[in-house]
Amino acid sequence: MKEYAAFDALGLAELVRTGEVSSKELLDEAVSRAQAAQAELNCFSALYPDLAEAQIASVPKEGPFAGVPFLTKDLAVAIQGAPLTNGSVSWKGHVAERDSVLTERYRKAGLVMFGQTTSPEFGLTTTTESTLYGQTRNPWDVTRTSGGSSGGASAAVAAGVVPLAQASDGGGSIRIPAACTGLFGMKPSRGRTPMGPLQTENWNGMSTVHAVSQTVRDNAALLDASHGRETGSRYVAPAPEGTYLQAVSRDPKPLKIALWRTAPNGTEMSAEAREGAESTARLLEGLGHEIVEAAPSLDGEALGKAALFTISANVAAAIDARSAMLGREVREDELEPITFAMAGLGRTVPMVELARANNLFNLTAIQFEQFLDDHGIDVILTPTIFRAPDPLGVLALTADPDRMSEAVASFAPLCPLFNQIGAPAMSVPLHWTDPTDTAPQGLPIGMMFGGRCGSEELLFSLAGQLERAKPWIDRCPPVWMG
Repeated sequence: MKEYAAFDALGLAELVRTGEVSSKELLDEAVSRAQAAQAELNCFSALYPDLAEAQIASVPKEGPFAGVPFLTKDLAVAIQGAPLTNGSVSWKGHVAERDSVLTERYRKAGLVMFGQTTSPEFGLTTTTESTLYGQTRNPWDVTRTSGGSSGGASAAVAAGVVPLAQASDGGGSIRIPAACTGLFGMKPSRGRTPMGPLQTENWNGMSTVHAVSQTVRDNAALLDASHGRETGSRYVAPAPEGTYLQAVSRDPKPLKIALWRTAPNGTEMSAEAREGAESTARLLEGLGHEIVEAAPSLDGEALGKAALFTISANVAAAIDARSAMLGREVREDELEPITFAMAGLGRTVPMVELARANNLFNLTAIQFEQFLDDHGIDVILTPTIFRAPDPLGVLALTADPDRMSEAVASFAPLCPLFNQIGAPAMSVPLHWTDPTDTAPQGLPIGMMFGGRCGSEELLFSLAGQLERAKPWIDRCPPVWMG
């Protein structure tokens, strides 16, 4: 177990298959690390090793992750018999009565689920802080955010608790935490992974689920195990030609990559993010790719307004559904202040605005692909976050609304675009800032790559090439459970 952190999830599964370790030994090690991480990072909403132990006997040995301990996020993904609070006081005490479709697929892959990672209320911001669970801290600097809304997952993986954890992304919530904590994170295409059983989409299709990981191959293998149509799904992402894991091991053809310096809302990169983007561009050129500076003309203000209306309406509907479950109205004191305000907005948004929002997202998807076609672009490059991870409190749902809104809009301003158009995007840990007093090893600033809908194979191929060219696996944060 001293060498536990030297293996990724696929590596741990191979040890189980060959009998070098048992699934129970891996689980005990992961639980011990989780308890230690909780004391320093506050990244778990619940741990339930008893449920995990009960699962071990039925783990399919042929699964790619047979016997590997795993974490899901406390947001929408249900584990039968485990708590699920969506980061909200209004859901406190709720226990899931059945597995999500995603959970069922994870079980078939051999993963052993033993805990849930923290999320802000309903995943509504880019930090992981809540009234219910408090502040989740970044293992690279405990005074700063680990990102949101999958910041519990990113903190746990970055600190060496597990090599791979489930995450979700409605506006950057996989990629932002990965960028803040030095991990790899892939947001899949719309319709790629299951959201059921009670729904097949969330936030009108903007939200999707997958994972953050230490290695690219773990991330790819998990998508191989979990993607595909579910019952009732009205659309499905284009099928891959091979497997995502196979794509990781082969270099892509020379690509034409567009460097985006400015977000549609006008936000410019910080000097640190700009340095990361430019050094990444040089790395890509050294690998034989062509870098051009080009971007489509998109209406950032209109896109932001459309996303706000869409999410607020969905938040209001979710709160009403919870009220129906409780048999009473959810009280204002059971919600974060900004959540309550968003729900109020959601109940007053004219129906025509939701139609206009959907129409704008459709138009933007067309404009994006036309831009790629017109310029012969394969992939775009931009920093995932436009500055180093913010101090805790700045992005929270309890902060001053105006300041918080401005901070969120400028923190990762290009991430939501790929949710709005349904295209895949990934954050790759390719840059760290200079050391500071509170971050002696520097702070991660991930680089984001995005492509057209269904292009995950290409992105995984590029990510594998970058991982081989500039490995990050040996960079451990100051808070490390090894």
